Amino acid sequence: MKAIRITGLAMLTVLLGIATSAYAGHEHQADKQDHSKPQQSSHPKAQQQHAQQQHAQQQHAQQQAQQQKVQQQHAQQQHVQQQHTQQQHAQQQAQQQKVQQQHAQQQHAQQQHTQQQAQQQKVQQQHAQQQHAQQQHVQQQKVQQQSRQSRNSAQQYSQQQSSQQGRGSRNVQRSPEQQRVQQRVWQQHRSNNWQSDHRSWQQRGGYRGYRIPEDRYRGYFGRSHWFLIGGLPFMVEGGYPRFQYEGYWFTLLDPWPAYWGNDWYDNDDVYVDYVDNGYYLFNRRYPGMGIAISISI
Repeated sequence: MKAIRITGLAMLTVLLGIATSAYAGHEHQADKQDHSKPQQSSHPKAQQQHAQQQHAQQQHAQQQAQQQKVQQQHAQQQHVQQQHTQQQHAQQQAQQQKVQQQHAQQQHAQQQHTQQQAQQQKVQQQHAQQQHAQQQHVQQQKVQQQSRQSRNSAQQYSQQQSSQQGRGSRNVQRSPEQQRVQQRVWQQHRSNNWQSDHRSWQQRGGYRGYRIPEDRYRGYFGRSHWFLIGGLPFMVEGGYPRFQYEGYWFTLLDPWPAYWGNDWYDNDDVYVDYVDNGYYLFNRRYPGMGIAISISI
C-alpha cells in the first residue's frame, strides 16, 4: 500500500510539472504577442525610415549594378577598340613591309638595269675602239701604200724632169701618168677642216728652214709677184707635195682648204710671202689663208 502511494504521488508530481510548464509556455507566448503589438503600434516613423533605408539600399545596389554593367560595356568597347587598333597597326605594318619590299625590288631591278646598261656601253665602247683601231690600221696601211706609190712615181717624175729644173722653169710637159700622180698627191693633202688642220709657224715653234736673200725676195716674191704652180717641176718630199720655182724648192707643210677647188694648183695665181717670221703660200682668189711652206735649194 505504501508503494502504491509513493507511485501515485510521483505521478501526480509529474502531471503537475507538465501542467505548470504548459501554462508557463502559454504565458510566455501571450507576453511575446502582447509585447510585439505595442512596439509596432508605437514606432511607425522607424518603420518608414527602415523602409526608406531599404529602398535606398536597393537603389544603391541597382546603381552599383548599373555602374558595373556600364563599366563592363566600357571595358568591352575598349577591348574591341584595342583589338581593332592592333589589327589596323598590324595591317599598316604589313602594308609598309610590302611597300618596302616593292621599293627594294625596284631598286634592285634599277641597279641590275644600270649595270646591264654600263656593261653594254662598255662592250660597245670596246667594239667601237676595236673598229676605230682597225679603221686606223687600214687607213695607215692605205696611206703608207699611197705614199710609197706617190714617192716612187714622184721620184720617177723628178728624174724625168731633172733636165728642166732651171730657174723659172715653166710649161713642163707631163705624161698622163705623171698628171694622175700629181693630182693624186694634191688630193691626198686636201683638208675638210682647215681651221683645225693647219698650224702657223708660231705654233710650230718658228721657221728654221732656208731664208731667201733680201734682193732675191724683192725681185721674185711677195704679193706683187704671183705665178701658177701648174707646169712647174713637182715631186713629193716626206709625204708632202713640193714644187720648184725660181731655183728654190717649196714644200707645203699644211693641207690646203677644200673650198679652194680641185684644180687650184693649175688655175689659181699664188705667191710666196714672208709673214710673222715665216714663209707662207697664198692664193690670190682666197686672200688671207696662208699655207705654211718650207724652202730649200
